Amino acid sequence: MAADALSDVLRTVRLTGAAFFDVVVKAPWVAEPPTRERMLPKILPRAEHLISYYVVTEGRCFASLIGAEPILVEAGEVIVFTKGDPHVMSSSPGMRADPVAPDAFDAAAGSALPFSINYGGDGPPSAKLVCGFLACDAHPFNPLLDNLPAVIKTGNPQGSDSNWLGQLIRVAINESTSQRAGGESVLAKLSELMLIEVVRRHLEALPPGQAGWLAGLRDPFVGKALSLMHGGPARNWTIEELAREAGLSRSVLAERFADLVGLPPMQYLARWRMQIAAGLLSGGSTNMATVAAEIGYGSEAAFSRAFKKMVGVPPSAWRHRLGHDELRPMPVASRNIDLHL
Repeated sequence: MAADALSDVLRTVRLTGAAFFDVVVKAPWVAEPPTRERMLPKILPRAEHLISYYVVTEGRCFASLIGAEPILVEAGEVIVFTKGDPHVMSSSPGMRADPVAPDAFDAAAGSALPFSINYGGDGPPSAKLVCGFLACDAHPFNPLLDNLPAVIKTGNPQGSDSNWLGQLIRVAINESTSQRAGGESVLAKLSELMLIEVVRRHLEALPPGQAGWLAGLRDPFVGKALSLMHGGPARNWTIEELAREAGLSRSVLAERFADLVGLPPMQYLARWRMQIAAGLLSGGSTNMATVAAEIGYGSEAAFSRAFKKMVGVPPSAWRHRLGHDELRPMPVASRNIDLHL
């Protein structure tokens, strides 16, 4: 019955690799991507949240949230902006530019990945990057997204990373230049895998005493309780049953869970059930009685009351608001474009 809670969250919030760009930059250069609200309709119209990432494959550059200290990113490293916040990429720290208009990517619709961009001055390339976007559901409850820092940088400079992330980067580079059939799907999945590996590295590097959902996953007792709830969300769990199976007393588990995750166990379970329900409703084909049964409610009425109380709208309104389309990335083109400062 126990489940891999991280995998369950990633699956349920519908993590989707949306677009993939191969970028050659020439100093001096500076770029500010469009805001999340302006990019989402171009990249993944039905998605709620956009994650941006950049892999430096040659050279170096600087990345920062607007107003924050710049971060040096060297070849072999990945930087991820998990919240979709406004940010800037540049050849030197402290540079600014007008945000790139989303219309600049309109020519990308209708063809295959990757979309190749030449950016900056007229000199020799100073850096090469692969950058991309991923989309996921943010509401009603995404415990991973809620607990990630706004920026994560990982990897080893100069391509010396021989582990999983380094292998993914090398495969992505090869795939982006080979133009083989099926490349669009491969690159989209590689984007998802790279994010998962970045999250795993962040999880493993959390300092002792860190609180949050990810810290709860790492704790042997709280992690067990999370796995049990994710493995059987429809089960009529009690705190006593969870504590017994996790190997703690009821009071100790309740306190430990709340301290780490920030919610009591039963409240967490209730929220997670509504996230599952929201995903089922978004699909459009599952009837209300089946959705209710999937998350442990004995009647449609009880489920509807709970959903409206927790999410703020009735299940029918949620389904109508999102529509019935699955998350599908808008394809981007393989043709080259030149963007000069």
